[in-house]
Order: sequence, then C-alpha cells, then structure tokens
Amino acid sequence: MKKLAFLFMILFSMASCQGQEKKKPTPPATPTPPTGKVVKTDEEWKKVLTPDQYAVLREKETERPFTGDYVNTFEKGKYVCAACGNVIFNSDSKFHSDCGWPSFDKAIKGSVNYTTDNTFGMSRTEVTCAKCGGHLGHVFDDGPKETTGQRFCTNSVSIKFIPEKK
Repeated sequence: MKKLAFLFMILFSMASCQGQEKKKPTPPATPTPPTGKVVKTDEEWKKVLTPDQYAVLREKETERPFTGDYVNTFEKGKYVCAACGNVIFNSDSKFHSDCGWPSFDKAIKGSVNYTTDNTFGMSRTEVTCAKCGGHLGHVFDDGPKETTGQRFCTNSVSIKFIPEKK
C-alpha cells in the first residue's frame, strides 16, 4: 500500500508539471556601468597601478608632502587621472601654494565628484575622478581669491602630466 501511495504521488507530481515550460535558471544580472565609466576589481587595479598609485587612488591614502613629481611642475599641458586617463586639470589652473602637493584652482567641468570626508576629526571635501572613482585629494576654500578661491590639493601619484604639443 505504501508503495502504491508513493507511486501515485510521483505520477501526480509529474502530471502537474507537464505543460510547464522547463526553463534554465537565469544567472544574476551583472551590473553594467554607466557609459564611459571605468569599473575594475581590486585585482585588476593592482595589475595596472603601482603600489603607491593603488594606495592613493583605491585606498584613499595620501602621499607625503613635497615628495610628488608635480609639486613644482608648471609647464603647459593637462593633468589626467593616473588610473583611467580622464582629463582632470588644465595647466593654466595650477598654482604654487607651498602646501606640499600640486594645487589647482579649478577642475575641468564634470571631471570630478565631491564627497564629504569626516575622517581624522576633520570635515573636508574629497575629490574623486568622475570616470573611475579614484581618490585624487581634497579641495579647500583657501585658494587664490582672484580666481575661484579654491585649492585642489592633489596627490601627484593620482595624476599624470601630458605636456602640450609644440
């Protein structure tokens, strides 16, 4: 009798499934980054960035003052994100600030994002690349008053200088 009941349950469940289309489970959707955005895993970033660039751009570290390549660079050209090549600053916005990091009074419109940073007991505005999210530095309101009044305090390792072609 138990065998008959078990057989009946199997046949009933098979009959109730007939007519239903068997579908393969769909894998979870992989988020597609917005057009023009650069999205990489930590391992992918580690393959294309130096350890210092990775520490600053991906882990939000800060290079030591007066050690960066671009502190005293004042040639004509542009500065791009070292991670993704997004153009961040034009050389005409760079100024000498004596703060120990390259300083600019304005970023190219749409090239950066701003986030409140309350680490280390301070309230600052973090600046990140709008294309890849890399940490560039911070912006302060103590820049040249004759221009924007802003000072983008930028880590040299987070940017690359592209000289103007002559």
